[in-house]
Amino acid sequence: MPSLYFWYLIKLYTKNLLAILFGLSFSFAIIDYFQHIRHFDVSFNYKVLYIFYIWQEALGLLYPLAIVFALIVTKFHLIKNNTMGALHAFGYDKKRLSVPFVTAAFGTYLLFVALHTTEFSYAKEKAEHLLKNEIHAYNLNDLFFKYNDTFVYIKKLDPVTKTLEDITIFRVNGFQVDYTIHAQSARFDGTQWNAYNATLKTHIYKNGVLERYAVEHKTLIKTLQGYKPKIIQSLYEGEELNIIDAFHAYRLLQKQQLDSHKIRAVFYEKTVVPLFAPALLLILFFKLPFHARFMHAGKTISLSLGATFVTWGMLFGLKQIGQSGIVLPEFTALFPVALLWIYALYVYTADEKKIT
Repeated sequence: MPSLYFWYLIKLYTKNLLAILFGLSFSFAIIDYFQHIRHFDVSFNYKVLYIFYIWQEALGLLYPLAIVFALIVTKFHLIKNNTMGALHAFGYDKKRLSVPFVTAAFGTYLLFVALHTTEFSYAKEKAEHLLKNEIHAYNLNDLFFKYNDTFVYIKKLDPVTKTLEDITIFRVNGFQVDYTIHAQSARFDGTQWNAYNATLKTHIYKNGVLERYAVEHKTLIKTLQGYKPKIIQSLYEGEELNIIDAFHAYRLLQKQQLDSHKIRAVFYEKTVVPLFAPALLLILFFKLPFHARFMHAGKTISLSLGATFVTWGMLFGLKQIGQSGIVLPEFTALFPVALLWIYALYVYTADEKKIT
């Protein structure tokens, strides 16, 4: 069982983490609301709902910063009250003292990863619909994309009811159309789309010239395996996906041999990039002084906050580059986070015996 020092430190750190996280996120939401208040033409309850959605978006965006800021606040509290010196006097080394902070940081990270597998990831999208006074405007029109060896045209997609209207599927071989499938409606059953009362029109050629059509009527045709409504919507409009949908979208694009850099960038943004926070927490825990006599408070706090903002800003900028396709998202997400963790582990092993 963890000892008393563990529970004391993790409780103190968690209290500071929650205070900073909720303070930053609520401030973000309120500032955003007042920036857009003149654009609202909805009732009061929708305004409250908008603030709630923006607050959710802020939580997902700012929690890595809160992880690091909470460490800075907690450690300076311990130093100011000579608690850190007392813990060293009782024989606790830097490694043991870092365990509660790293545990809480990873626990927070895992919590938000779990949240990003739910509708939590779509908070920004919902807020934008409210801002544009498009509360029920989720429909997409005139979609065109590739599916296996065919092309698909959809006149209207309703992601809420999971239905399609006027869907046409056709296969092209060279400069000739082999066949077309047309249905007035289709419904998603959880894994694929069921097109009802479809018409299959096969093109029959003779010496490369279209001679006639063979028409068949099908009661039901199953198609678009794995194309969830949210995935189609995201691929067409470039909107956010949660982790599960991003993974499924990546597999679909790989199967279709289409470029998947945007989907990979979204996936890394939610699963890999936030890992910079525990790494930076570990670095700052060992680099920040452990005793007040070795520390200039104002300078140390400024440098710590500055390093955190610079790291977060650089990763945010690299994420945008990865989504644009200029550089592979593996180089803009995996590589910098891996470098940060290599340095963090070096600091963990090399600086553990330093008093200051």
